[in-house]
Amino acid sequence: MNRRVERSPEAWQTALTRFVQVIPHTRDLGLEVVEAAPSRVIMRLPWQDDLLGDSQRGLVHGGVLSMLLDTLCGSAVLCGLAEPEVCPTLDLRVDHYRPALAGQDLYGDAWAVRITESMVFTEGRVWQQPERIVARGIGNFVRLGPRNTPPGFAEALFGEEATHV
Repeated sequence: MNRRVERSPEAWQTALTRFVQVIPHTRDLGLEVVEAAPSRVIMRLPWQDDLLGDSQRGLVHGGVLSMLLDTLCGSAVLCGLAEPEVCPTLDLRVDHYRPALAGQDLYGDAWAVRITESMVFTEGRVWQQPERIVARGIGNFVRLGPRNTPPGFAEALFGEEATHV
């Protein structure tokens, strides 16, 4: 097992901000990393009319909630590993508790529940008002390992100079 490289919460926040800026849809929607640490990731998706799925009733599209939970849980995977590696989503289950309403920002958090040699299991939540969860996500990610992670992946994420021998 790899030894964890200790990084500050500020370094993680900067790294995950870089991560969401590389993904076209999260960048275009203005997804913001509010807080990041190995134990928890928090993000904010600012309100915009493009998030509507039902304009008659003023409800956010369910796909927006799925995208947000996938991004949150995937970010929690990066933070949860000893060293970041490529881990694609294997499965994402979304439980919708109540509608997300137009005109309000979406907030979410996620964390790694269990990490094995081949999988990372995560959980996340989305809300618009504290203590009123809109949706919950359970995400499972497959670990591709160092062999299948591009050289310099962690350095690129953290904006560090590569130090490969």
